[in-house]
Amino acid sequence: MGREIVSVSVGQAGNQIAQAFWLNILEEHGLDKNGKYTGNDQQQLDKVDVYFTEASNRKWVPRSIQIDLEPAVLDTIKAGPLSNLFRPDTFVHGESGAGNNWAKGYYTEGAELVDPVLDVLRAQAEAADSLQGFQVLHSLGGGTGSGLGSLLLGKIREEYPDRMLATFSVFPAPSVSETVVEPYNAVLSTNNLVENSDITCCIDNEALYAICNTELKLKEPQYKDLNQLIAKVMAGFTTTLRFPGVLNSDLRKLAVNMVPFPRLHFFTAGYAPLVASHTKSFTSSRVHDLTSAIFQKKSLLAAIDPAMGKYLTVSVAYRGKLSMRDLENAVYEYQNKNSTLFVPWIPNSSLTTLCTVPPRDQPAAATLVANTTAIAEVFKRSHAQFRSLFKRRAYTHWYTGEGMDEMEFTEAEGNLADLCTEYDQYANAEIDDEEYAEEVPVEEEMGEEVYDE
Repeated sequence: MGREIVSVSVGQAGNQIAQAFWLNILEEHGLDKNGKYTGNDQQQLDKVDVYFTEASNRKWVPRSIQIDLEPAVLDTIKAGPLSNLFRPDTFVHGESGAGNNWAKGYYTEGAELVDPVLDVLRAQAEAADSLQGFQVLHSLGGGTGSGLGSLLLGKIREEYPDRMLATFSVFPAPSVSETVVEPYNAVLSTNNLVENSDITCCIDNEALYAICNTELKLKEPQYKDLNQLIAKVMAGFTTTLRFPGVLNSDLRKLAVNMVPFPRLHFFTAGYAPLVASHTKSFTSSRVHDLTSAIFQKKSLLAAIDPAMGKYLTVSVAYRGKLSMRDLENAVYEYQNKNSTLFVPWIPNSSLTTLCTVPPRDQPAAATLVANTTAIAEVFKRSHAQFRSLFKRRAYTHWYTGEGMDEMEFTEAEGNLADLCTEYDQYANAEIDDEEYAEEVPVEEEMGEEVYDE
């Protein structure tokens, strides 16, 4: 029996990414678009109940909730290729939208919708035998994904404090900006993610466009292409949760192995091979090539340079008919050759796992989940844009008009600045046994203090 996850998609971006994700994992588990099993490999069904619940007629239904503050996107899903897949009562929408305003999604429009959402969420959670947690898919640039997404994270944390809360969060980027107030929405949401999520996978629009242009050779990538890329990486990220395996087989194990300090739970994901469709047949799927490709800057879904920081922890999930010994050797060799990129004070910080079920359209692939201090680059970029707007108090009246206090901007900015400082501090921390020994008081001194009392 698998341990169940409830998937919550919020806003336009969240729902479109969820569509691509469900299409991807339906195929990997041998299910058609109506949820009926058509495969021939028992491994596909071994842990299918992590994301799906079985209906009476041998139909598998996603354990999901689709939420938006306007009906248009959800209507498109209901009329799309997955129209017969989802339960009708898992669609929850408002009428007016959030108008790219975090405060509207958090305080006014979102607050009105949150109770019906929580009713559906409770129904899904209560139907699970052994709920491991929730995954939230949202974007931080708009109003619904950031505002209502933040509100929901707080409510879920309040109601299910002992369950894991993972998010796939799309961070805005200046080069592909949709709206001028994105920095406000992103910083206010990040403040909430620091406090309420256990695992956040940072996906960066800038990196997505770069991969589509340079690796996949798409001259003018559409949102559909970006969503398919995110879905491919999400399928790799969740491989260890969805198929039989030993390592990181649930969200809690993943967090315990990957998060050394509670606030530093922001991961970046990488994928290999990322190649254009017409060159797939010429691409190597050897373990050594996959390993060297996956650690490269161009394979990451966040626009960061790993060389500008250090890896705290790394997990690599390989897929395909590969040798476990080769995988362990390849990652071990990479870490030895590039030891300066890994913090010296976390031993055995590289984890490997193998799933023999290959991904769609490829004989083998690898997915990297990395907790690197270089992720602070994404936050510093948002922070710099936020500062340039906030020091002139530009556009803040749209937020305060929805009942938000200006102090919240200052608090969110301070929390983000502290997070960046923490990442920098651990990137520069060195192991020093002598210094550590000097700081620890000897037992005799401790004993004397006790007797004096």
